[in-house]
Amino acid sequence: MDAQQAVRFEPEDKPPKALSLGLGLQMAGLSVAGIVITPVVVTKAAGIEGAYVTWAVFAALLVSGASTVIQAVKVGPVGAGHVLLMGTSGAFISVCVAALAGGGPGLMAMLVLASSLVQCLLAAKLALLRRIVTPVVAGTVIMLIPVTVLPIIYGMLTHAQDTTETNAAAICVLVTLLVSTGLAMRARGAMRLWTPMAGVLAGTLAAVFLGIFDPTPILEAAWIGMPEVAWPNVAFVMGAEFWALLPAFIMVTIVGMIETIGDSIAIQRVSRRTPLSPDYRVVQGAIYADGLGNFLSGAFATVPNTTYSSSVSITELTGVASRDVGLFLGATLCVLAFFPKFAALFVALPEPVAGAFLMLIIGLLFTVGIKVLTRDGLDHRKAVIVSLSLGVGIGFQYGLVFPNLFQGWLGQLLENGMTSGGLTAILLSALWELLSPRRITYQSALQPAVIAELEGLLRAFARKRGWCRRATDRLCLASEEVILNLLDDAQGEQAPTRYLRFALRDVDDAAELEYIASLGEENLENQILLLSDTPDDRHAHEVSLRILKSLASRVQHQKYYGIDIISLKVLRTSGAGGGT
Repeated sequence: MDAQQAVRFEPEDKPPKALSLGLGLQMAGLSVAGIVITPVVVTKAAGIEGAYVTWAVFAALLVSGASTVIQAVKVGPVGAGHVLLMGTSGAFISVCVAALAGGGPGLMAMLVLASSLVQCLLAAKLALLRRIVTPVVAGTVIMLIPVTVLPIIYGMLTHAQDTTETNAAAICVLVTLLVSTGLAMRARGAMRLWTPMAGVLAGTLAAVFLGIFDPTPILEAAWIGMPEVAWPNVAFVMGAEFWALLPAFIMVTIVGMIETIGDSIAIQRVSRRTPLSPDYRVVQGAIYADGLGNFLSGAFATVPNTTYSSSVSITELTGVASRDVGLFLGATLCVLAFFPKFAALFVALPEPVAGAFLMLIIGLLFTVGIKVLTRDGLDHRKAVIVSLSLGVGIGFQYGLVFPNLFQGWLGQLLENGMTSGGLTAILLSALWELLSPRRITYQSALQPAVIAELEGLLRAFARKRGWCRRATDRLCLASEEVILNLLDDAQGEQAPTRYLRFALRDVDDAAELEYIASLGEENLENQILLLSDTPDDRHAHEVSLRILKSLASRVQHQKYYGIDIISLKVLRTSGAGGGT
């Protein structure tokens, strides 16, 4: 059965409380290991022990639970209004370790706070970033995450005092990886989500048998209560370490934002019985909530968070997308924070086992980066940008690019592979944009006279590029139908004046048209998707949509807060319509 047909409860529905509670508990059980292990790994890798470790775990659970509730409830523009699980982000491991090692928890807290504010700003300007944070840039940075984290992981894998412990550590790593990968290859459905935890359990049992497991943190932890408050004294002094690490934190924040964009689009797809195009206001709300969660992470001096894709998988499997599940899920994580002995189970985790678990999870990010990169196809230009950016990122990460030349503040800035590689991808993408055919632009108040003015512009464009008369007419008719729909949405005596920004570019023997305007609540792309197969309804609006569908090979409508972007692709050859 199709996933959309299997949806039993949509976000606004109210399923039985027992069902919502059960699913919330199940999702919490699947995710809690990943949420807790990340701050444990970060603090251990930075050489920090004692009260701060348990505090970082406590704060991570509390912030993850609170931000999950915010995602479900949706307060104003903040929150997706869907079941989106929030948890600590493995992408931040390397930069958080560097911050802790360079200035302690106080420096990390300042960097997380600053990058969270940048994230909220980016959410507000999401529509403007569509040409900057491209799939090429995003995929490159995601692929560089394992490059920056793997040295930390390998250090954990080989952490031992003598030869006997080294042999035991190697056995624990092998057991963890064999069980995790073996089950992951064989498991189906919901069971596949439990495979990482099964590997951790097997590796820990091996550590107990080999005598390298220290149960002291578990024995000393209380059953119920709150850990000793170990919030650092954050001094808002922005020294050299802060400015050197801030670009890396912002780069990883953008990566987390990209992950949130993907998850918020995916959760919309699996939460509705009728398939609709993504609502980018939901995406913006999810990013706002993610940014708020990161702000809370900084305020509590713990590792930043992001959305977890497991919530999408479970929603698709169960068909229950009710917000009530998100409320119970977030509340469960908050409650678990006040059970110190539970968190101590992960604090006591042997480093080789934690490293093996992390190697599997972080390694999967490389394939995620490849998927993001190839989402819109991979041509020669993109291949050049990616290959050069990866080479620069890896070279700087391991100190291989003129180490004597890049020293001081600049060397600190570029020594993180995500920063140097990501900046390279952005600069090369910007260079390509500058060298590409320039867009023909037009701006005006949204009024009927726009139709004739755009037609003159389009006919001049087609004539200059040798389009035939039939293709030119198709181009002009497609633009006219878009303007008519815009004008239809702008009707009403009390409606404020709306403005239109139009851009036109010749790409691969086709014309790409972009309309940026303020619209009503209806999504043009959705209206085309919902057209009946048989044209029984002769309503003028539906006829207009059918005409547009037949003229353009692609129609996309992205709705943001305060702005709407409609893009068309009209091919130069005939018979190219019918797509969305």
